[in-house]
Amino acid sequence: MEQPNLNYIKELSGGDAGFEKKLIGVVQAELPQEIAEYEGNMKDSAFAKAAENVHKIKHKLGIVGLEKGYELAIAYEDELKEGKSTLKEEFDSILTAVIHFIKDL
Repeated sequence: MEQPNLNYIKELSGGDAGFEKKLIGVVQAELPQEIAEYEGNMKDSAFAKAAENVHKIKHKLGIVGLEKGYELAIAYEDELKEGKSTLKEEFDSILTAVIHFIKDL
């Protein structure tokens, strides 16, 4: 499975450690809240709302270097809009990996 990394953040920052720290802080602050909201919507079978959550989350996946995860999120978002959730397990495993990664930063 693809692993989260800081490559994209480092590329964006151009070596500016302050910018890197700020961007990492944004991901650390926002992502757990977005995931909690997504999980609540999935528990309630509110797929349209969950699709909106996935839309927000997918950008964070790109920031932590998950290109395949970003593509999966696009497919999952579309699937949720259709009232399906066959990609849920795979998407959730990506979220777990990202949460562990950002906690250690």
